[in-house]
Amino acid sequence: MTTLDRDETHTPAALPRPVIAGRPLPLRVAVPLAVAAGLALLVAFPPYGVWPLAPVGVALLAAAAHRRRLRAGAGLGFLTGVAFFAPLLDWTNLHTGYLPWVLLSLLQAGYLALLGAATAWVSPLVDRARWAWPALTGLLWVGQEALRDRTPFGGFPWGRLAFSQDSSPLLRLAALGGAPLVTFVVALIGGLLVTAVWRGWVTAQRHAPEPTTTPSDAVPGSDGPLDGPPRAGGAVARRWTPVVVPAVVAVALTAGGLLVPVATAGSGDTVTVAIVQGNVPRLGLDFNAQRQAVLNNHVDATIELAERVADGQQRRPDLVVWPENSSDIDPLRNPTAGARISQAADTIGAPILVGAVLLGPDAGQVRNAGILWRPGTGADLEQLYTKRHPVPFAEYVPLRDVARMVSKKVDLIRNDFVPGSTPGVVRAGPTVLGDVICFEVAYDEVVRDTVTGGAQLLVVQTNNATFNVAEARQQMAMVRLRAVEHGRPALMASTVGVSGFVAPDGRVSDATGFNTREVVVRQLRLDDGRTLATRLGWWPEVALAALAAAALVGAAVLRRRQRVRPG
Repeated sequence: MTTLDRDETHTPAALPRPVIAGRPLPLRVAVPLAVAAGLALLVAFPPYGVWPLAPVGVALLAAAAHRRRLRAGAGLGFLTGVAFFAPLLDWTNLHTGYLPWVLLSLLQAGYLALLGAATAWVSPLVDRARWAWPALTGLLWVGQEALRDRTPFGGFPWGRLAFSQDSSPLLRLAALGGAPLVTFVVALIGGLLVTAVWRGWVTAQRHAPEPTTTPSDAVPGSDGPLDGPPRAGGAVARRWTPVVVPAVVAVALTAGGLLVPVATAGSGDTVTVAIVQGNVPRLGLDFNAQRQAVLNNHVDATIELAERVADGQQRRPDLVVWPENSSDIDPLRNPTAGARISQAADTIGAPILVGAVLLGPDAGQVRNAGILWRPGTGADLEQLYTKRHPVPFAEYVPLRDVARMVSKKVDLIRNDFVPGSTPGVVRAGPTVLGDVICFEVAYDEVVRDTVTGGAQLLVVQTNNATFNVAEARQQMAMVRLRAVEHGRPALMASTVGVSGFVAPDGRVSDATGFNTREVVVRQLRLDDGRTLATRLGWWPEVALAALAAAALVGAAVLRRRQRVRPG
């Protein structure tokens, strides 16, 4: 007998189970539903991009965990999490071995286990007020993501529901309330779907030709599969209204996203921007061993662009963006590296935003930085951004002695990256940049701080040489959401791809291939306005998470009343 079986069938006499109307789905049904939920969520994300499956996955988990006891709900949520996160994050095992990938996937699955337990916990509220099921589902998903985005070691927001909607009408909602609002509405639609399907299944059971229920099986006031025969004289329309209405509302909400106004282009000055994707000699962790070759690739590609400009084949850019790790040789301390970057800037006649690894400030420390390199004068130390959110176990190693027991590869990170303390607002002549580096694009406040600091163009410098094209496309989906969220043109510059430009409405232009050397140039209209999401900041998430906590408290009160009710 499995743990789930034991959990569903044995209740100690001293701790009576709360009275919940009806019964949960049989475990032989709930377990496959939980796994299917994880797979549906997976396929909703890039590189598959079947975004309508995100609310379907939400609905399947909600149905599987409804009316369960807490341990069973947690177990089902964990199954969903493993089926979702293990394949979603498989790019983390390409060069570090299986164990870190397995541990990360299990950690992330643990948060969906909490979600499954919470879903089971609020079941009495759902059974008392079925109309509340969609809203409760949305609130619990936002609360789960708010926790996962911040814990442990600063959190890991990969796989947020909002990031699956990069080509969905719901993406436009980001302009109103950011990623938390998009997640809420996706999960709300999932709640509407489960409300409709659950009611449809109950209705079908009630009107089966040969009902199997008896008076002794019925639970008064419930609408579960053992509710007993239907009342005589019920109209067909009345029976199926609870099925049709939630389904129609779900479709209407999805289509309604198209009504949210978003800008298709900026409203300010026009600038010409070039992205240089220099590529690396070979993919993998040892790209670092070829630092000079990577730097040379980006210098040479920029000089080639300058030659096309001189020949009249290309417009001269006002700004050139190199990716993260384009110079892993500190150009402020290494004269040769600095001279090569100056050569590129002088030849193209435009400032270059260089992704560099800088030594210091103290011995044994390094910084992941974006530094502006101007033609004629070189490095502008006043326009330097240091990554504020280094990646744990990739750029610094917390609990190093413990981590070493898990994987010896942690010692490849000899020096811990130290975080910066100021937002990535870089003034680059004709434009003010909002620079974020790699995984920082997943964190709401890191991006927003650049916009409130005056950024007119969002820039994401990243290095995907240790990952694969799936990871790159998942990251591009985040850039698309950020562009809509803040009403800004945006771009992603990668060492190996995918690089490209993003309009304020989320459309991608000039996307590059993966593991190729490419240079793309585009004219962009800047913008310095603020969307509602930018002005509200984190308050939508705070409000939704607070309501989720209130729902959990309300369920606790209702459960207590059920336990003490006479009889």
